[in-house]
Amino acid sequence: MSTHPRPPKDWFIWGSELSPYALKLALCCRYSNLPHRFLPDQGSWAENWRCVLRLEKLKRRRLPLTWPVMSEDDELPLVPYLFGPEGENLYDSSAIAEWLDHSLPGEHTLIPADPLAGFVARLIDDYADEFLLYAVHHQRWKVSAHDNDAGQRLAREYRFQLGPLQPLMVRWFSARQTRRLPYLFSVAPTGFHIAGLPRRRQPLAREGFPPTHALLEEAFARLTALLDVLLGGRSYLLGERFTLADAALYGQLGMNLADPSTARDLRERTPQLYRWLNVLHRGTPLRVDAPLCIDSALKPLLAEISRTHLPLMQQNAAAHQRFKQQGQRRFNERAFNAGEALYDGVLDGQPYRSVARSFQARSWRDCQVRWAALTVPVRAELAALLPAAHTFST
Repeated sequence: MSTHPRPPKDWFIWGSELSPYALKLALCCRYSNLPHRFLPDQGSWAENWRCVLRLEKLKRRRLPLTWPVMSEDDELPLVPYLFGPEGENLYDSSAIAEWLDHSLPGEHTLIPADPLAGFVARLIDDYADEFLLYAVHHQRWKVSAHDNDAGQRLAREYRFQLGPLQPLMVRWFSARQTRRLPYLFSVAPTGFHIAGLPRRRQPLAREGFPPTHALLEEAFARLTALLDVLLGGRSYLLGERFTLADAALYGQLGMNLADPSTARDLRERTPQLYRWLNVLHRGTPLRVDAPLCIDSALKPLLAEISRTHLPLMQQNAAAHQRFKQQGQRRFNERAFNAGEALYDGVLDGQPYRSVARSFQARSWRDCQVRWAALTVPVRAELAALLPAAHTFST
């Protein structure tokens, strides 16, 4: 979290340290030298209630959004938001990174101006936001189910609202997040049971849904192993300069630093990655004029993205389009809970069932637009590094 002293007029991140997107946003703000505090944890009772009212007005469209422009496929999240002293209201960590680059101009941007590097940074960011999210939540609520204290930490952050009800929040939140696992792509095999864990904390199977525990755990193991190698030879993913790609992967994997079983696995199995995550967790990346490095060292990471993220985005986009043509109007978690807009796919050779997500369909369209804007030579450079580059045109 931010350690900046409170300025006369400061910015607030409304969010929780449990959220990978809040961790990512906080790091982007630190890198961009935007003084901020983390609410509700670092706010007074009055400040927190003012933010609650501000957020409620925003969701009811009684306050304008500063950025980004919402489409019909977007949803306002629970967290995080960035609130400014002059009435600025922003959401979506990736969009805020873009806004920071334009609003605090300088040479040290989060999104590289170089077309190839910029595309790669945004692609890694998309992968972290739309696929890695599932693996890190699975790590917290299945792999670290016995020893994570996420419920206690959330209750402590929201103590201004909860007061003596904090113990109820601890119990409710852990059960809620476990129930949400199938929506977050983590489906247990039939009969799965973790010894010594209460029923409300048991990862769930779901009738008609293929199990995905192995898929997520194998993807997490592959990613962390290849990042350990990559970060053993450079300071950041794209060389010696920090970018949005680093913030995105830090946000997701940094969430697991607070989950003892997963953190222990990272420390023992991938020490270079574990060190890197902790350095970013504690400090602010240096703003240096170092060259970006888009080279063969990135091939394993881009191959992993081609293996999991790109097929998922394609299959989701096709399902979303098909359901919309059939008149479906409800998507995402509301549709999942109602048993609507469900589709079957195959990822890395393993079957899965999921709900069509409108925001992922929009994310995929944005990626295709960025691909179309690249020149032919830049596309050729990218295709030499990214096995599934051709999918952007389909």
